[in-house]
Amino acid sequence: MKVLTVDTEVNPEHPVSGASVPKRPAPRLPGREPELSRLTSLFPLALDGTAASAVLVGEFGMGKTATLHTAAALAADAGFTVAVATGSRLESHLPGGVARQLADALDDPGAPRPPVADLCGPAGESEALDLFFRIIRDATERGPLFLGIDNVHLADAWSMRCLAYIRHRVLDLPVLIILTSLIGHPPHREVALLEMAGCTPATITLNGLGDAGAAEILGLAPGELATACREATGGNPYLLQALRPRLLPGADPHELGSSLIGQVLHTRMAEFPDAPAILHAAAILGEDAGFDLLAQLAGVDELDALQAIDTMVRLHVLNNSNAPTLTYPFVRNSVLRDMPKTTRAVNHARAAKLLSETGAPVERVAAHLLEATSIRIPWGVDVLRLSARNAVFSGRPELASRHLRRALEERLTSGRRVAVLLQLAHAEFQVDPPAAAQRVREAVDTIGNRDTAAFIASAMLLSLCGGQDARLAISAAGQIAARLDAGGPDAVWPLLCMTYLAEAGSRLGPPPEFRDFEEQWAPLTDPAAQRSRSALLALDAVRSGESAPDAVGHFADALSLTAGAAAPDPAGDEPELFEQHYFFTLATAVLADEPTLVDRLCRVLDVEREPWDVHIPHGALPTLARGIALQASGDLQRASVHFESLLRRFDERGGTTTCPVGVLCAAKLVECWVDLGRFEAATSLLDRMDFVASQGLFTHTYLLYARGRLRVATGYTRFGFEDLLSCGRRLAHHGMRFPGFVPWRAHAARAALALGQADDAARLAEEDMNASARWGAARPLGTALTTMGLVREDDEAERALNKSITTLGSSPARLQLATALTELGTLQARHGQSEKAIETLRQAVELSEHCGARPLARRAAEELRSARRTLTPAKDNEHGLTRQENRIAVMAAQGLTNREIATALHLTRRTVELHLSGAYRKLGIPGRAELGGALAKSQRGG
Repeated sequence: MKVLTVDTEVNPEHPVSGASVPKRPAPRLPGREPELSRLTSLFPLALDGTAASAVLVGEFGMGKTATLHTAAALAADAGFTVAVATGSRLESHLPGGVARQLADALDDPGAPRPPVADLCGPAGESEALDLFFRIIRDATERGPLFLGIDNVHLADAWSMRCLAYIRHRVLDLPVLIILTSLIGHPPHREVALLEMAGCTPATITLNGLGDAGAAEILGLAPGELATACREATGGNPYLLQALRPRLLPGADPHELGSSLIGQVLHTRMAEFPDAPAILHAAAILGEDAGFDLLAQLAGVDELDALQAIDTMVRLHVLNNSNAPTLTYPFVRNSVLRDMPKTTRAVNHARAAKLLSETGAPVERVAAHLLEATSIRIPWGVDVLRLSARNAVFSGRPELASRHLRRALEERLTSGRRVAVLLQLAHAEFQVDPPAAAQRVREAVDTIGNRDTAAFIASAMLLSLCGGQDARLAISAAGQIAARLDAGGPDAVWPLLCMTYLAEAGSRLGPPPEFRDFEEQWAPLTDPAAQRSRSALLALDAVRSGESAPDAVGHFADALSLTAGAAAPDPAGDEPELFEQHYFFTLATAVLADEPTLVDRLCRVLDVEREPWDVHIPHGALPTLARGIALQASGDLQRASVHFESLLRRFDERGGTTTCPVGVLCAAKLVECWVDLGRFEAATSLLDRMDFVASQGLFTHTYLLYARGRLRVATGYTRFGFEDLLSCGRRLAHHGMRFPGFVPWRAHAARAALALGQADDAARLAEEDMNASARWGAARPLGTALTTMGLVREDDEAERALNKSITTLGSSPARLQLATALTELGTLQARHGQSEKAIETLRQAVELSEHCGARPLARRAAEELRSARRTLTPAKDNEHGLTRQENRIAVMAAQGLTNREIATALHLTRRTVELHLSGAYRKLGIPGRAELGGALAKSQRGG
């Protein structure tokens, strides 16, 4: 068949025959102008006497019928005789139904031929087919003919044969045949679509309307609401019409549906085996739909399910993807609304179980549990709680509250009810603090088991890491402790300890006092209570800054008790003190120089369960602890690898700037990069840190320290100095006298010297020396002695630096030792002790390079080259004076005093005197009076 596509034209001079469709204005179809244009472009071909055909396909509700009838009205106006027949599912078994509709429309009572009834009557098969053809041919003699067959896929077999019979016999007749068919409908067993339409019909696919067309059908102005409606229905006109009366103010189109549409779709699918069951399963599963789950939930054999899914995909009922979901949200909602509530609930419960067994994300399992409201699902409580936990920390507290209220519908033990109520309080606290307070009181009133309640409150303290969250946890824990009689059983003491640690780490003011508890510690026998006692003693020692051995000993006791204790609580693993952010931060700072204890700490932290704080990745705490220990030993490269890998995981969870441990990790990495000389990377990391959001965290202090160090190292000395002073003020305000947490005074003193503030530098060095001497650990003491060597002069400076090297030599602090060696070598060279300086600086270069501290290694190497040059004899004299001796001798010969020479060359007078004595000896003169002549004679001789 020849098909011609031209612009729409109507020949007004063509004779018009009587049409079976009365002339009337063609109805307007929003958004279907392109398709109608293609249909009307076929009119001129048929009007000129050549047959043409088109197939109009689309999914259910896309407007095939309306488009066909509009084209028929336009054809009638153009002079066609129009005959339209419609296939029906309920009449598809009646032979000749569609053919008779066409014949009745075209019947000419005056024509001498058998009656139309003979199409399916006693006449033979060939006579009946010939009769149908003659009816069509006779109609074309009266004028061009428009034949429209709507829903041809539902036509009876005999009518399909009639259409196929005439198709090859009307090629030279003025006939336009338009067939509409449901897209993807399985072909009839006898006659294919192309046999009725010809081999090359114009095929027009009706797709969903655009935003403008959807808005016109809905009676809306174009905008976000019309777009949302179009998305919910796929632009399907029939679905848009069904949506329109349900579009009440404030309604979300993606949540709307029609039970009537659900019934219609279910009826349409009934003709295909197993399709209704797959339809219901797909509606229940939603985005979780997959082949295996669809088959299992539908209770259909896999091969039968595959065939049903294939059919539904071809019909555009299911999406053609690996997850064959229903095509549009409105369709899914409609199928669900057509389902009885009990049926829906049971199916959602089954879907939740299937998803859980396949290891699906808890959020997806919980979504189905929410819909199974009338079904008891005890195993789902943990899923709902975990999903709620994730929802809170991803900024969706309302969803978390829904999950937890659903969990409360289950039959819960007293302990589990307390846990769920406290978790619900946290979720509600984000949007309604008074309601959260009421939940806490309800949880306290529900307490039945003392140990379980204390455990749950401790877990809550570990879960809520900072800011308002932490204050809620502290308040809840305090109420529970009071209810359990804080002065009584051993089981309450771990809760009191954890509450104290959380409070101490989340407030910016002075810490709470706990010495009043000391008298009650003696009778404690429970391991958990003894562990909490050791933790508080360790914290007291750290805060006071009085004794490093005491602090290390108490931390070691807490670790020993932790490692040997079993978790007695039935609710799960016992919360550990060392997982508390504040306690962990201080413990790693104290234990960094204790390799054995660091290993023990990492073993304690390396638990199989997920961390209590959702921001912290699994295994993050032992990784961070090892990184801190590596950094403390001067292994900067390996430490940075630990910090970088961990920081990426914090970034994935959004905890880098909000979680105290995430902030600590970022700050340690910045400090490490500063020592490695990676200033650009450190700057980039700090630029994305939220200093405002982290202000309420204790580890923000370390962030200030890291930024101060970076600023000083990159030339922004004044700003760096202010950061370091701010760090010190925060520590003082926090009651922290432990000098080893961050050596801020040492770096602030260096910055003060660079700024010319010698008095401030001396004061800071003196304070650091006193604090470090009182603490007694090698690292802070050696660091303080190095700082004293910078601010003191002459022999005092050299003694301080030598003592620093001796002190640091007994500790793992190799980077600090390299720093002390560099400062001592520089001082020795300045004092004219070049031989000593060279040996000292050589050690400094080797050690700093071993640490990977490139800036320090470069400085030590420069000082080493300078020291070696001073030992090289000057080329312009014959007596072997070094460059430094020659320079000082020339200045003395010019009349400068020893003090003036020392000031000009930044040397001590003692150093000047030593160089002059060496020059006198080499020149063979008794003193300064003969210096000028001896130098002149030496130069003439040279």
